[in-house]
Amino acid sequence: MEGLLYPITLTHYLVLGAALFLIGALGVLVRRNLVIILMSIELMLNGVNVNLVAFSGLHGDVNGQIFAIFIIAVAVAEAAIGLGILIALFRNKMTVQADEIQLLKW
Repeated sequence: MEGLLYPITLTHYLVLGAALFLIGALGVLVRRNLVIILMSIELMLNGVNVNLVAFSGLHGDVNGQIFAIFIIAVAVAEAAIGLGILIALFRNKMTVQADEIQLLKW
């Protein structure tokens, strides 16, 4: 084979990143399970990372890749803290549904 029939362009990466972000945003808005909401937030962050790395490759610098690494580090911390809070809420309330947890209500 001499090469790709259809080369992958910046538009493909932007569509992929937008699709990941949109699926994550819909997951946050529609679902009530806190585990699904945390996974949707991670999906949104990964959509942003795809766009950052794509633009970084387009411009030929590493700034987008460095930002993506920082976003991955923040996502790991968010997942660890979020799951810790989720386990504590489940032990107290025996549910992980977001609409059934009224811990901060007066």
